[in-house]
Amino acid sequence: MTIFWIMTAALTALAGLLVLTGARRGANASSLSSEGETDRLSGVRELAELDRMKARGLLDEAGWKSARAEAGRRILAARRAEGGVKIGPRDGLWVLIAIGVTAIVSLALYFGFGRSGMADQPYEKRVAEWAAQPENLEPAQLAAVMGQVVRDKPQDVMALSMLGAARFEAGDSIGAASAFRRALALDPDNAQNWARLGESLVRASEGRIGGDAEAAFREAVKRDGDQLGARYFLGEAALARGDLDEGERMWGPILEVLAPSDPRRPELEKLLAEARAKDGGA
Repeated sequence: MTIFWIMTAALTALAGLLVLTGARRGANASSLSSEGETDRLSGVRELAELDRMKARGLLDEAGWKSARAEAGRRILAARRAEGGVKIGPRDGLWVLIAIGVTAIVSLALYFGFGRSGMADQPYEKRVAEWAAQPENLEPAQLAAVMGQVVRDKPQDVMALSMLGAARFEAGDSIGAASAFRRALALDPDNAQNWARLGESLVRASEGRIGGDAEAAFREAVKRDGDQLGARYFLGEAALARGDLDEGERMWGPILEVLAPSDPRRPELEKLLAEARAKDGGA
């Protein structure tokens, strides 16, 4: 609460400083405006004097026109200056009083309608309410519930795996990868978590299959050859670097289980055919 009041006072002082700075600039503009008005009146008198000098023969036509043109320019400049804001000598004081009144009214409203000693709404309470109805949760809410479970049971591999999956679905790829790494530190033989870790790293890299992701996919396939998701990414990475044999070896088991009507099958076959044509052309 002390920090709150310090910040409030600092912001109020900053607001006052900004307003007074603006007022000072306005006062300067007003001063310039007064000077401009004096210049304008002086210019008008000068024009009249030039006309009298020409009438008495003291100025020729060319000199008279040149002098009038110069005086006219000064009058126009003075008129522009007169458009400035007029600031009175006591306006700064009134601005300062207005800022003080605003601060006092704000405090009165806060103490009248606010609750200065009210504690923050407990986040744990909301998480507990979500946990009571897990079937209706959004991915982000489920991730919060599982995060609480993991804090209570940090050695629970299943809870860590579920936390990673929930974070992945919620769009938190980096958080998902962290959860899967923790789960794998406790159970390094879990092939599915290796595959999930790889997918999280790919999404965090905006679709790029980096070295860490590829290593995770290889660990998954090493422990379970039926991890088809890991095989897909490994095959894609292999074809991207021109390794047709590795690509066929990774995608072969996928094509074996995909039904002929599966829309994913033609796409894989097309990519392999293009890779073979490129390899043959080389």
